Amino acid sequence: MEVILSMIKIGLAAFLGLSLFLYFRQDSMIFLGAGLSPGMLEELRRGFPGSEMRLRTSDGNGLHGWYLAANGAHPAPLLIYFGGNAEDVSGMLLEHGHFPGISLLLFNYRGYGLSEGRPSQKNLIGDALFLYDHFASRPEVDRERIILMGRSLGTCVAVELASRRKVERLVLISPFESLRSLARKLFPWFPVGPFLRHPFDAIDLAPAITAPLLAIIAERDRIVPPEHSRRLLAAWGGETRTVVIAGADHNDLGPQPEFWSAIQEFVAAGRQSLQATHR
Repeated sequence: MEVILSMIKIGLAAFLGLSLFLYFRQDSMIFLGAGLSPGMLEELRRGFPGSEMRLRTSDGNGLHGWYLAANGAHPAPLLIYFGGNAEDVSGMLLEHGHFPGISLLLFNYRGYGLSEGRPSQKNLIGDALFLYDHFASRPEVDRERIILMGRSLGTCVAVELASRRKVERLVLISPFESLRSLARKLFPWFPVGPFLRHPFDAIDLAPAITAPLLAIIAERDRIVPPEHSRRLLAAWGGETRTVVIAGADHNDLGPQPEFWSAIQEFVAAGRQSLQATHR
């Protein structure tokens, strides 16, 4: 009996210790961060002069990013991109050719790239609202044609922003319904509900959003299994389109030709629909 009690005590102590470890380390596990190398910074400064920006939020935090205004007629559509949990979004500047006639807004989360501060769900959402309001009011931006694009963790930021501001449409890459749900799958023995500080429950907001949605899913995604994406789509309040990239894993999507062709077609369809409405 004493042996059994000792084993129970050891088991409880191990469970408590691991639970405390996960609770206090969750921020670093969710927000992995990403640096911007000096070489990449110089390359982007040379290739996109005048596009680099620094903005200070209402709480005094400095955000760093890029704003590449579209060539041609203004006001122009604006695409705001939100990256994954280990992504420096500066690299998306190199993909600007996929978005002719559309301005790009790429700002790193707090603690990512050259942005200051600490990331959290509250900070990411607050900064997204700040950036939207700051740029949507610019005269060269068509406020009726703002597109949100998010990857992985960034899909939750995009969904939250779409629930609070008017957007034309959304492109979500490897979306999921809730970080809480993903965490429960990874740690089924851990009491996720009361201890997760950043639940990112996008599914709670989805039914009220009517903007069209394109979801791009990796067939063999081991980080965001496709069923988590489909749950969000099933709850969506507007039109949805799904593109599944056969054989692809979570980080294999960008090089696939159907990845960019699907995005370009979806974005162009929105512009054509809007033009037809105004005739």
